[in-house]
Amino acid sequence: MKIYEELVARGLIAQVTDEEEIRELVNNGKATFYIGFDPTADSLHVGHFMALCLMKRLQMAGNKPIALIGGGTGMVGDPSGRTDMRQMLTEETIQHNCDCFKKQMSRFIDFSDDKAMMVNNADWLMKLNYVEVLREVGSCFSVNNMLRAECYKQRMEKGLSFLEFNYMIMQSYDFYMLYQKYGCNMQFGGNDQWSNMLGGTELIRRKLNKNAYAMTINLLLNSEGKKMGKTQSGAVWLDPNKTSPFDFYQYWRNVSDADVLKCLRMLTFLPLEQIDEMDKWEGSQLNQAKEILAYELTGLVHGEEEAKKAQEGARALFSKGNAADMPTTEIEEADLTEGEVDLITLLQKSNLASTRSDGRRAIEQGGVSIDGEKVTDIKFMVVKENLEGDGIVIKRGKKKFAKVILK
Repeated sequence: MKIYEELVARGLIAQVTDEEEIRELVNNGKATFYIGFDPTADSLHVGHFMALCLMKRLQMAGNKPIALIGGGTGMVGDPSGRTDMRQMLTEETIQHNCDCFKKQMSRFIDFSDDKAMMVNNADWLMKLNYVEVLREVGSCFSVNNMLRAECYKQRMEKGLSFLEFNYMIMQSYDFYMLYQKYGCNMQFGGNDQWSNMLGGTELIRRKLNKNAYAMTINLLLNSEGKKMGKTQSGAVWLDPNKTSPFDFYQYWRNVSDADVLKCLRMLTFLPLEQIDEMDKWEGSQLNQAKEILAYELTGLVHGEEEAKKAQEGARALFSKGNAADMPTTEIEEADLTEGEVDLITLLQKSNLASTRSDGRRAIEQGGVSIDGEKVTDIKFMVVKENLEGDGIVIKRGKKKFAKVILK
């Protein structure tokens, strides 16, 4: 099975401009393609995962990826999928975020020996002359067609700024420049980018009289139908300092039964034949499939050693494996009063509760246990002796755990 057929079988492809031409190029390793990443944070997140996996797959098939960092477009902000305007970022913040991205992308993409490139669109967008853009680029775009684009339709009722209205033109100009500078003949991206991508192929056709191609991949959606990792709070980051390998593992270990096979196909590099066999699994076997998913993806992002630690830590919660691999919070003697500390304080210090009232509610609702024993007393005190040595394991709900020890 060649790479294009594999992408179809894994359920990745959503829309293509010219299927036969794209199939021919990617199957024969002749595609120089780009995917754009706007540096709106100092870490990539689960929402970027699909794009990174796609770049890795296509590079393994002999194609050349270009990771385009939106240092220029990041100054404007993409209105796609948003109901409000993005926070404006400074040049210094954008540059810092770009530097962080390169390090994370290198786990997926081989940048050695010109096998891939990382380019920042600030290199050309920040130098543009406004009147020249209006004359040379603006004349190629129909406002009527732009307003029909889904990304703009969603914003029209609440108000679309002229700043954001220019995003499609800027993204199209990126494709135009990459085609000329690096021979980039394809753009890949999320299905919500379709209108912007078509703008690029049309600009290349009109200005250069050349053919360029676009392909969108299906978005990875959560149970509410929203893009994974795209929420303003509770994002799952690829940076281990923002989301620990253990929490990353747990995120995938706790996907719904209905989503596990889809995630295995779209995100892992396991053979399709192996995943197809799992289609017959049901009941407790699906938990095994979730373990496989969590292990594979944690290994991709954080490496094999961290994946093993996370797996052992997760199993330790069910009295299997090594509890030492569980996320650990250390408290000091100064946190104790007369040799003990209240449970609510420990919930806060171990990031299992955001506030004291949040911790109190969790205990009252029966959602907190210590070493497997449920605690419902909001005044419950943990004594020093229990925190010494191996410490205690606090569990909140089904998915959040922490080991607490005395330093």
